[in-house]
Amino acid sequence: MIQREQVPKGSEQAKQAEKVVKPPEQQAVKPGGAAVPSLSEILERAEKAYAAYMDAQKEVGKAYRQSELEAEKSYKDSEQRAKNSRDASIRQALGARDDAIERAVQTRDAAIERAVKARDAAIAKAEQAHKRAIGQAEQAYKDSELQAKDACDESTKQALRNYEQAISQAWSRRGETTQQAWSIYAKEAKETKETG
Repeated sequence: MIQREQVPKGSEQAKQAEKVVKPPEQQAVKPGGAAVPSLSEILERAEKAYAAYMDAQKEVGKAYRQSELEAEKSYKDSEQRAKNSRDASIRQALGARDDAIERAVQTRDAAIERAVKARDAAIAKAEQAHKRAIGQAEQAYKDSELQAKDACDESTKQALRNYEQAISQAWSRRGETTQQAWSIYAKEAKETKETG
């Protein structure tokens, strides 16, 4: 069913429909004062009304078609905007991913560089500590060697002193013993001479 509101206002068909509805000025008048239209006028008005109705129906069809085209265009525009928004979001996500990967690469490279520097520094410190330990071991060896030589020299000197004292004491005892022996021998020889 076609509603009257759907007929575009100001259209030619609407104007004709309004004219058809209006009673014509020249109508037959009954004796009681009411005008009665003739059959041909009624048919003519009916034909005009039907023609206006058909034109209005065509206009409504055009309006529906135009509305459908506009809805389709609106849908396509919305679809295009949605695609553009989707593509922009995907580009943004890809860009954010690439940025995150780049930052991760930079962070990894910086961490590796710091680790390598720390390793090199640790190796350098270890080498320095190794050299110091070797130097200290060498110095301790030299000190121990020197102390051992000094101790050996002191022991040798002490042994020589002890040897000399022992020899000297032994020589003194030998001299004393020899002297005692000669004294005893001389005494006995004297006694034997006297008794003999």
